[in-house]
Amino acid sequence: MMRPAAGTPVSRVDGRLKVTGQAAYAAEHDAHDAVRGAVHGVIVTSTVGKGRITAIDTRAATALPGVLAVISHANAPKLPYRPFRRVTDPPRGEHLRVFQDDRVRFFGQPVAVAVAETLEAAQHAASLVKVTYAAERPATGLDAPAGSPNEPENYQRGDVDQALRQARTRIEQTYRLQREHHNPMEPHATIARWDGDRLTVWDKTQVVLNTRAALASVFGIAEDAVRVVSPFVGGAFGSALRAWPHVTIAALAARQVRRPVKVVLTREQLYTGTGFRPVTEYKLTLGADERGRLTAAVHDIRAETSAYEDYRESLLTQGQMVYTTPNVRQTYRSIPLDINTPTWMRGPGAATAAYAIECAMDELAHETGIDPIELRLRNEPERDPGTGAPFSTRRLRECLRTGARTVGWDDRAPEPRSTRDGDWLLGMGMAVATYHTARAPAQALARLHADGTATVQSATSDMGPGTYTSMTQVAADALGLPVSRVRFQLGDSAMPPAPPHGGSMTMASVGSAVADTCDKLRRQAVRLAIADPGSPLHGASAGDVVVQNGRLSLRDDPGRGETYQQLLARTGRPRLEARGGYTPGEETERYSTHAYGAVFAQVAVDERLGLVRVRRVLGVYDAGRIINPKLAHSQAIGGLVGGIGMALLEHTVTDPRDGRVVNANLADYLVPTNADVPDVNAVYLDGEDREAGPLGVKGLGEVVIVGVAPAIANAVFHATGRRVRDLPITLEALL
Repeated sequence: MMRPAAGTPVSRVDGRLKVTGQAAYAAEHDAHDAVRGAVHGVIVTSTVGKGRITAIDTRAATALPGVLAVISHANAPKLPYRPFRRVTDPPRGEHLRVFQDDRVRFFGQPVAVAVAETLEAAQHAASLVKVTYAAERPATGLDAPAGSPNEPENYQRGDVDQALRQARTRIEQTYRLQREHHNPMEPHATIARWDGDRLTVWDKTQVVLNTRAALASVFGIAEDAVRVVSPFVGGAFGSALRAWPHVTIAALAARQVRRPVKVVLTREQLYTGTGFRPVTEYKLTLGADERGRLTAAVHDIRAETSAYEDYRESLLTQGQMVYTTPNVRQTYRSIPLDINTPTWMRGPGAATAAYAIECAMDELAHETGIDPIELRLRNEPERDPGTGAPFSTRRLRECLRTGARTVGWDDRAPEPRSTRDGDWLLGMGMAVATYHTARAPAQALARLHADGTATVQSATSDMGPGTYTSMTQVAADALGLPVSRVRFQLGDSAMPPAPPHGGSMTMASVGSAVADTCDKLRRQAVRLAIADPGSPLHGASAGDVVVQNGRLSLRDDPGRGETYQQLLARTGRPRLEARGGYTPGEETERYSTHAYGAVFAQVAVDERLGLVRVRRVLGVYDAGRIINPKLAHSQAIGGLVGGIGMALLEHTVTDPRDGRVVNANLADYLVPTNADVPDVNAVYLDGEDREAGPLGVKGLGEVVIVGVAPAIANAVFHATGRRVRDLPITLEALL
């Protein structure tokens, strides 16, 4: 019997294309002959953080050989910018309208674009554009809002004040997280081409349908007049979930010069041309009884957003449901500043909230003298405390116990600053991770060809988790074909619609649509065979026919059957085709569905230098069914490494005088490298969650970064006895 593809560690089906350079990323489609004759656009960005443009001198730039145009608000056409519905929920407010007025809203805002025959000519021209400003001092910090405070988001249950008065133990602390940028390997890029009134863009995007809708809105054309192509994405972490200004600039420039135009953001421009994880200040008060059971929690949160859009993260969910807490009050204020708009970054909201909650739980454990794992077990809920709904599955206890056993938690000396290795102080910490299981409608198209191969399409994306591969596995199982005979295609808005490639929803949503579509296609082939007098299966019951390795046969009589090729050849059909999809049902309301994890970190801190070295990180996860263990391990390693960066290294620094990002490069914005990454590993509990969807998956791309930073911070406290509440943890904080 043919072994199912799902559940096996299949190597990436697109791996060879990537390692041989044949995979075409956004900026490479002109080199791969998808579009010919592209010219280059280089963006000129503002050098003040707020104000107005009083003059733009482009004479020296336009006089250069090969320069086709310099476009700014002074000569750009007025664009419709019609309202539109994004696939992802947009921030409230008005997104930046490119070259439509003289206002400067943040440092690094696009103010012009130079278009030339060569990249070098465009770069030179951009450097010669002289912009004069009437500058104002921008508001760039949480304590200096740019305008009226945004309406707060509130939640409350129970009588919090009374519970805090009666609490045996009370913890009240403020935790701060600095801005983080995604810094994917592939910079954001767009190639745009007009064919009459029809627009095609090759773009780095996690949602081709978002980019299509955005461009249709900007230019006032029908969505079906826009095609977005994005077959490969070189990392994004959420930064490509919306169409940023450079996408519009490429399309606008292409229409103005009547040539295809390529715009690639520089590494420096990525820091203001796309979003980021926002600066957040999280004040948390916990009250507990004599046994360490939580009786009350007050969450008072402030986070930055732009003055023109109100971006908010899902910061409140964890505080409502992760632990049994009868009395909860939450206030979340987004603070408008003169900055560009933040956006989703891996584990959005959850990673931030987990840092505050899990560090506070560690402080409570230390204050009460209760083991940190035991404290969490005492506060495990039976139902979702926020909604009252039952959990679809919640195996957090098993995650905690499995992780503790693996790392030897019970052997650690519980007293801080009690374990040494020469000059190094050793510590072990842990934290809980949760991330909601998101699902959304998705569709797919499948074709079975006369040669016995199949192609399956959906307009999803693959920024690194291995969508090409995992979808191929799901399709192969549903069709009864080996993986080698199935080809999955994605990244084209002309394909059946799919939700955003983010929020850990792709497998639960698109995977379910692929399974449904391929099931329909297989059943279609079975019906064709049993209805055909020339088939060995003629007259059989459809329920008795199975497909293994591309051959249809009777379950109880395997010798009686035929292959897909034989069936299609005899019936004279070049192919069979089916469409299918997935729409979440009432289970999304009836159950509380989340992925869970327990993260353990071991650190060494140099007593004299304050240097922190992470020696080990382990994550144990309840993520439902694992379609591909090899890909899951890759995701986990990436998430754990990202958490190390969040805890110890990553920090975007802005100059408060003008809002300039002073470390907008990979030399000064530190990300973990091989020397920073220790023994990192992940374990996934066996099982599935059928309430989460047809495939039993719960999503794992986001949860693997949640909880890592607080586990490291808690380990640093255990090593040194010093509690650091601001991320990243720097040398200065420990000296």
